[in-house]
Amino acid sequence: MAPCAGAVRFWGKDMTKDIRWGILGCGEVTEVKSGPGFRKAEGSQLVAVMRRNRELAADYARRHGVPRWYDDAEALIADPEVDAVYVATPPAAHKPLALLCAAAGKPCYLEKPMALNHAESQAIVQAFAARGVPLFVAYYRRAMPRFAKIRELVQGGAIGAVRFAHLVLRQPMPAEDLDPASQPWRVDPAMAGGGRFVDMGSHQLDFLDDLFGPVTDAHGFARASHAQARVEDTVCASLRFASGVIATASWCFASPDRLDRCEIVGERGRLVFATFDETPVELFTAEGHEQYAIPNPVHVQQPLIQNVVDCLHGRATPLSTGETAARTDAVIDRILGR
Repeated sequence: MAPCAGAVRFWGKDMTKDIRWGILGCGEVTEVKSGPGFRKAEGSQLVAVMRRNRELAADYARRHGVPRWYDDAEALIADPEVDAVYVATPPAAHKPLALLCAAAGKPCYLEKPMALNHAESQAIVQAFAARGVPLFVAYYRRAMPRFAKIRELVQGGAIGAVRFAHLVLRQPMPAEDLDPASQPWRVDPAMAGGGRFVDMGSHQLDFLDDLFGPVTDAHGFARASHAQARVEDTVCASLRFASGVIATASWCFASPDRLDRCEIVGERGRLVFATFDETPVELFTAEGHEQYAIPNPVHVQQPLIQNVVDCLHGRATPLSTGETAARTDAVIDRILGR
């Protein structure tokens, strides 16, 4: 593979040695989905973690065998034993923390969505580009085996030229979303930049970008179905991609039932899959019906973390970058009319 753009020029260290990672914000997402991946990826170590609560930071470090912990983000970033930083905080903190990493000249793996809006995402991208420092974003479905198979089927011509795609995601609203005393940060617009559409729909929009290229046109409608809601819970959108593919999508997080379905229709067949549910990928053609049951990794971010580590070693092409992730934030902005 071609080296990651800028990695060799920036890295300036013995590439045979492990990349030493620090995590800012060692909350729930880092327990299984991502954190262990930094220890288990080849050529990688997890050497430091940070959380504002000292006791929780120390507890995480003890449970995961991490040698150092901090309760101050700048101290972790300044640690000379930390080569690269994973920012795993809610989106409101992404821009300030990412800019600190860029200023320190340290590569950053940033949680998704990349920032509160496209303007913030662009500021982050520009800061890393100005310093020649690699920037990656945790749209990890681009690297998961099940989604790699979907990409192979679509781009390999299994259904012929793609005509259109249709995406539906609906879920009941958790009671906590309407209780001011227990509302999670994911439905706090000041912390998340929106609601569950921004949190979950961003994964889906990013993967469609991966399949079909950048979105050139996006239109949408959004509403909050409950007076107590501070963010959208129902969204509909129409999309046109640079490849010419058109798509429709709807999200409802105030539904009486659940459905997670994406259908891609081509000239010779169609492909049906779920984004979050672990159901088989289904291929329908004139030749018949095939299913591909591909389980998710235990640590779902580990395949993308491995790609990031390989990029920093100069031996891979990045799958999810600041540039690709910023495109998704731009589409979200357009759908939400902001």
